Amino acid sequence: MTSRKGTTAEEPDWVHSYVESPDRQRKLHRRTLWVVVCAQIFGGAGLAAGVTVGALLAQEMLGSESFGGVPSALFTLGSAAAAFLIGQLSQRFGRRIGLAAGALAGALGAVGVVLAAMASNIVLLFASLLIYGAGTAANLQTRYAGTDLAEPGERAKAASIALMATTCGAVAGPNLVNVMGTAAKGIGIPPLAGPFLLSAMAFSLAGIILLLFLRPDPYLVARAIARAKQVKQGRAAGNEQQPRMGGNRKVVLGAAVMALTQMVMVAIMTMTPVHMKHHGHGLGDVGLVIGIHVAAMYLPSLATGVLVDRFGRTVMAYAAGVTLLAAGLVAALAPADSTPLLIAALALLGLGWNFGLISGTAIIVDATTAETRAKTQGTVDVLIAISGASGGALSGLIMANSSYAVLAMAGGFVSLLLIPVVIWSRRRRAARHSQSSTPSV
Repeated sequence: MTSRKGTTAEEPDWVHSYVESPDRQRKLHRRTLWVVVCAQIFGGAGLAAGVTVGALLAQEMLGSESFGGVPSALFTLGSAAAAFLIGQLSQRFGRRIGLAAGALAGALGAVGVVLAAMASNIVLLFASLLIYGAGTAANLQTRYAGTDLAEPGERAKAASIALMATTCGAVAGPNLVNVMGTAAKGIGIPPLAGPFLLSAMAFSLAGIILLLFLRPDPYLVARAIARAKQVKQGRAAGNEQQPRMGGNRKVVLGAAVMALTQMVMVAIMTMTPVHMKHHGHGLGDVGLVIGIHVAAMYLPSLATGVLVDRFGRTVMAYAAGVTLLAAGLVAALAPADSTPLLIAALALLGLGWNFGLISGTAIIVDATTAETRAKTQGTVDVLIAISGASGGALSGLIMANSSYAVLAMAGGFVSLLLIPVVIWSRRRRAARHSQSSTPSV
């Protein structure tokens, strides 16, 4: 082990064999993407299965529609805390340890939700939903692992590959709601808790894959490469001024884009199953709508990544705001009994989120260096999770005191805040932060 100045962990000796070998770096990047893809397939199933019925389970256990947004708020708050911890673990020990710990904690939380439903224990339900959020955080932060060794002009594409892989599990999860509900009922578990059994198994498999196969660790290699470049350029390792949350407008911009899109998406998505059930739709219809929504969140990722790399990050941030506005308008104006129009609204909602997440992710990666990238990404994801928690908590209150149409309309117009945020960043961006080697933001 070789100690490195300016870090909190010792750098393993094996890392140095990759520093001077671009060919080994490329091979490791490809291997990392394959591991990420496999983990994301299971992680997506774990995430989507619980999201689909979380609001319905809370409504059933608490007996009030006003609490429908509580599960979303709790597991997104849990995701916020976990995002910070995963970022710190990844910074110190690498992506493998941080991401695997998050996924396995999510599995534990899912088991807790099942036990809470069986015992009708509200306190255990709330505590378990917080822990379940760790799986959500790990699933989201796994996209960063795909970017660690990517070339600057391919970072959005690398992040999009990770997100696209989530599609398989994320689409399957909601559509297995009835199957898991029936299976759960057969063994004495409340049907709405059944999907959380799937979440527990899926998050466990994702964590095991990351723990066993995400090695050599891409973040440790990327950090060693960055230090070697600093030494070659005549600078002491760790001497470079690092971007900070408050001092780097690009980081602020990336965080704002992802936080706003997350808040709008979570608010509308969370209340859609409650709205549908209230108007006579069955669990099969709910699963179909949410499944297509989740597919729209992840399936277009590869195309979005190419567009972000080619046309710029801010162009796609604008597109996110406009698409989310369209989603809100369609959801607000759709007749309550029209499944096709609800599908269209939720598909647009997922697509707008996709545009915002990938463009925002690329902005954050461009704005940070390998020395502090992991913990900065973890901090940004905390803000994203808090935004989602706010959207989830407010959505139930807004719907209970007005209507789903008002909620959807409000969410659509809030998304337009992306436009002035981007304009502000472009006008005030300092010239010293511009780097000719990275894509234009």
